[in-house]
Amino acid sequence: MPASPRITTIGFDADDTLWQNESFFRLTQDRFTALLADYADPDHLHDRLLAAERRNLGHYGFGVKGFTLSMIETAIEVTEGRVPAAVIADLIAAGREMLEHPIELLPHARATVQTLAETHRVLLITKGDLLDQERKLAQSGLGDLFHGVEIVSNKTAPVYATVFSRHGDGPDRALMVGNSLKSDVIPVIEAGGFGVYVPHGLTWALEQADPPQDHPRFAALDHLGLLPDLVARLS
Repeated sequence: MPASPRITTIGFDADDTLWQNESFFRLTQDRFTALLADYADPDHLHDRLLAAERRNLGHYGFGVKGFTLSMIETAIEVTEGRVPAAVIADLIAAGREMLEHPIELLPHARATVQTLAETHRVLLITKGDLLDQERKLAQSGLGDLFHGVEIVSNKTAPVYATVFSRHGDGPDRALMVGNSLKSDVIPVIEAGGFGVYVPHGLTWALEQADPPQDHPRFAALDHLGLLPDLVARLS
């Protein structure tokens, strides 16, 4: 009897793994600092905004809406409540534009998902605002390739264990690939799965972490197109 494949289920992160995301946040942050240039220098504004985002994650979660509210909160703070209504309106408009921005697939995204969907269960596992993530998935044209989609509030070891048990054969026979060491790699390894890191180039400060270099279930790839060969070796 042939041996069972080692990997049966593959999870894909969405933002900055399959399509562009962080670059739009950076552009909006530049717009934010320009609007408030009369009140604080860019570095100070970046630090205050990051502090607000960190403080608000438990209230608003991940995504554009929480980011927009954090920009507004920071604008009120740094101006000591004197921020013009026109600036608030501009920040709201910036957030709305982010929610309407067309999807830009990253290189190798479609081909890699298509290839692996022929031999494995493939899942999309992403966090953030439900409506926004659903919109991006629909616009990406990749939705029909996935055997399951999970939009979660956070990515932790228990969440991955639950998802991979629900859709697959458990985390020990699952692999997760993404651009965030903190969210896509380390908690999957903690759950007993394989974590594959594909760097994007732009990483949100709150998603940065040290790679588990010596762990036997960790791998790093230069680009997503190399994933099928890695999966073949593991399977």
